Amino acid sequence: MVFCVDPAGSLTNVPGIAVGHHHRTGRGWRTGTTVVLCTGGATAGVDVRGGGPGTRETDLLRPENTIQHVHAICLTGGSAYGLAAADGVMGHLESIGAGFPVGATVGAIVPIVPGAVIFDLGRGGGFGNRPTAEFGRLAAAAARSRPERNGAVGAGTGAVAGGLQGGVGSASTTLASGVVVAALAVVNAAGSLIDPTTGLPWESQAHRLRRPSASERRAVTALWPPAPPAQTLNTTIGVVATSALLSKAECTRVAGVSHDGMARAIRPVHSMFDGDTVFALSTGVHELSASQALGLHAAGSRPAAINEILDAAARCFAAACTQAVIAATSMPNGPPSYRDLCPSVLR
Repeated sequence: MVFCVDPAGSLTNVPGIAVGHHHRTGRGWRTGTTVVLCTGGATAGVDVRGGGPGTRETDLLRPENTIQHVHAICLTGGSAYGLAAADGVMGHLESIGAGFPVGATVGAIVPIVPGAVIFDLGRGGGFGNRPTAEFGRLAAAAARSRPERNGAVGAGTGAVAGGLQGGVGSASTTLASGVVVAALAVVNAAGSLIDPTTGLPWESQAHRLRRPSASERRAVTALWPPAPPAQTLNTTIGVVATSALLSKAECTRVAGVSHDGMARAIRPVHSMFDGDTVFALSTGVHELSASQALGLHAAGSRPAAINEILDAAARCFAAACTQAVIAATSMPNGPPSYRDLCPSVLR
């Protein structure tokens, strides 16, 4: 398998996907919401690995359960309080007629909006300042199919990653078959994304970065090791999307393998104080071969095609996690950004 991950890529490179951010900063605020819209419906799966998750509607995504399609994924700050943001996403979807039909009444629909949260309570100064349903509604209304912003925006506004400003990152790739695979990560990790021996991200292969100077390397080394998890509450959450036509079970596998990418980029990961959660979406634009006549591992077989998607999903999620930290700029009264400490790396 030979393909290149584009760290400047977007989740919206997958047909049928739109992304919107809404956040608030200043006057005690530093939090926000990011919404991934798939108003035409997308098959979905989820995998939760962290020991302290905050999630909504994840049981619906189990392969054996009835609902086959979701209409949005809500990623937000605010810890468990922030789950209220999904109510606003539902309201927006209902207003445009996107949802699961229930009954014979015209317009009787229930939008399916799974979600996950990061812990950013009080990082702007006011513990009670957290996303509400209005955040979700505004993020959904802002969703577009053009490339989304990366860095300290949306759900990543109040994020912190290994003592650095965290944020939202994305990456994508197009396979030889034409299938698009892309990832969006909200990185708010207890672990670090930076290798203290080099000053570069652990997972930097997809990024064009210069080696930091000796003084820059010392600056990031001072943040190692990361604060013990008991002293901080975190979580990395995100979405991997593909244009391939996949089942719920296959989407669940994509979500699970995407955690491999998270583990490559963040060390340590999946602590008892993280709520690490990845959703996977299939918009079904490209059908995969159903042929297994040549064996499970033969080129052209469906398992081989899915395996290629799994590899791409892990690579894209790793690149998206790194992109979140190197794209972020520091916020008032927040931690330094990687850009602050190692400016020459990004020139």
